[in-house]
Amino acid sequence: MNLKTFLLLLLSMVAVKGTAASGDTLRIVGGTLFVQPAWQITMNSIEAKWLRKKQELVFGGEVHLGALPCDSDAFAEDYHFPTLSIGAKLALNNGVTMRRTTDPMWGKLVPVDYDSHLGDIFTLYGSFSRPLWRGRRWQLDYSLRAGVGYGPHHYNKADDIDNELIGSPFTIYFGAGVLASYMFTEQWGITAGILFGHHSNGALARPNKGENHVGPVIGLRYAPHHEELAKRQVPHRPFNRFWYADLRLGFGGKTLLEDWQLTQFRTDPSDPDYRTEHFRLYPAYSFQAHVMRRYARRWASGLGLDVFYGSYYRHVSDLDRAAGETCGHSPWSVGISAKHAVFYHNLSLDMALGFYLFRQMGASAKVIERPYYERIGIFYSFPRLGGLRIGASVNAHFTKADFTEIVVGIPFRLSGTP
Repeated sequence: MNLKTFLLLLLSMVAVKGTAASGDTLRIVGGTLFVQPAWQITMNSIEAKWLRKKQELVFGGEVHLGALPCDSDAFAEDYHFPTLSIGAKLALNNGVTMRRTTDPMWGKLVPVDYDSHLGDIFTLYGSFSRPLWRGRRWQLDYSLRAGVGYGPHHYNKADDIDNELIGSPFTIYFGAGVLASYMFTEQWGITAGILFGHHSNGALARPNKGENHVGPVIGLRYAPHHEELAKRQVPHRPFNRFWYADLRLGFGGKTLLEDWQLTQFRTDPSDPDYRTEHFRLYPAYSFQAHVMRRYARRWASGLGLDVFYGSYYRHVSDLDRAAGETCGHSPWSVGISAKHAVFYHNLSLDMALGFYLFRQMGASAKVIERPYYERIGIFYSFPRLGGLRIGASVNAHFTKADFTEIVVGIPFRLSGTP
């Protein structure tokens, strides 16, 4: 079996040139096989103390889906005919090792005499790649990715006790990168660039440092429609701008950093909970109300109010009281946020940067959490249900996940012609 036959079989059960009728706006338009040597990034000086070796190797492949000029797709034209991809990759991570040595800052923790390993992670993901420039031979894209990873080797006190990066078999994956492609024939090309990837538990388990890797990537690309798209002159289609309100309810969960720090550094080694891998998952709730301006088919921006309720505040209060802390505690937190949404048909990527007006979550939160927070989520809208949106979102402090939630929302048009 030659390389071309193998790639075509991997990408689809039918010819990659497309099997959809010309009226469809999503079809198989190509694919890529790639390899990436990568390195773990240390996020702070404390992590650098126990992260020893950092090398990993990633293999993967993607099926590219998209619209073509004959489909007359307004979203595709606005993005200069991007691709939505379904991808899979395997990260060989046994070259990433961790071990704590004797250090006063570890408290009661007793170092072990072996290296802990990150372990291999298999990831399924979706990606959105937009061409920044497309010529007859060359193309430059940025890529955004999100998915779910699985790695059977994760933190446990028996034989992987210093693996603070990943604390559960299933992880949330985010990635981003810039890629350049050179077409050496009408259909085949070489793609290369740099990719960043992140796996973490989303605070649904502990530990939750998360693994962050970056490195160059090179791949073989099959793009039978490249020349057709390179010749396409994208017309400008008018868009009716409008204002809308966005109301959302979220239900999620989190494990506590306070519990992790207690069992790691302030628990006697003879205690059954010493460096345990079992942590209680606490419910967390949110309400969001935003006023947004949809000023383009692709984008909307606005401001809003965020209200959070943490059911775990009493437990944090008990821990602080036992440690002699006298700070205040409240289950309620209130913040204001600037929000930006990126749309592609019924899919949207929502991002927000907020500032707390009120938050009293104990001593650890005052030290570790910033007064601001970030939110990022992926949503799908159901037009037949009045635009009802359902998605998943992560709330974070300085990129460190605070909780993960499922969010349901409904938009209300305030002005403008539908």
